[in-house]
Amino acid sequence: MRLRAVLFDMDGTLLDSAPDFIAITQAMRATRGLPPLADKAIRDQVSGGARAMVACAFDEDPDSAAFEALRQEFLERYQEHCVVLTRPFDGIEALLDDIEQARLLWGVATNKPVRYAEPIMQGLNLAERSAVLVCPDHVEQSKPAPDMLLLACQQMGVKPEEVLFIGDDARDIESGRAAGCRTAAVTYGYIHPEDNPRNWGADVVVDHPQELRAVLDRALCSC
Repeated sequence: MRLRAVLFDMDGTLLDSAPDFIAITQAMRATRGLPPLADKAIRDQVSGGARAMVACAFDEDPDSAAFEALRQEFLERYQEHCVVLTRPFDGIEALLDDIEQARLLWGVATNKPVRYAEPIMQGLNLAERSAVLVCPDHVEQSKPAPDMLLLACQQMGVKPEEVLFIGDDARDIESGRAAGCRTAAVTYGYIHPEDNPRNWGADVVVDHPQELRAVLDRALCSC
């Protein structure tokens, strides 16, 4: 079936949000008189969310009140700093241009809460271009359940089999497959060092956004 829409995961797929996460983490350490961590150590934990990044940066019991206070501080700082350094990955703007020129719909399905995702899309001038933004706030179950993708398809007026879902986490691919979408795993995102996108069962694996343009070409001609 011919491709009619493309859905992206946000962090690590559409957008390189790690610089904002790194800046916040380093600032929190500096406030406490701690030396900076290697940026890569923080970047490797981005896919695990605030809890993983706080655990990486601070030696606190994850079940303690002190840890929860750090996590809340991280989230509060992120609310104010979520679109300062975040930018689309190199090659994404050209890919979006291609998608729009092909008269395809595109949107975002992310496990990031809408209170962060919406300002980011607006701040990067992507909100008006995107056909849909689906967050955990909008569904009963977030990824890896298929709910977010099924809702996005419904809102765009397309069938799941007419959609390519692109992500940088096994949960993305599991969600896409469960929904009945075609799937593409990207290796340029926030992959944990012990993980391997080629083991996730995606229909295709790419190393750079530019390679997604060829994937789209093949899907459009049903080759």
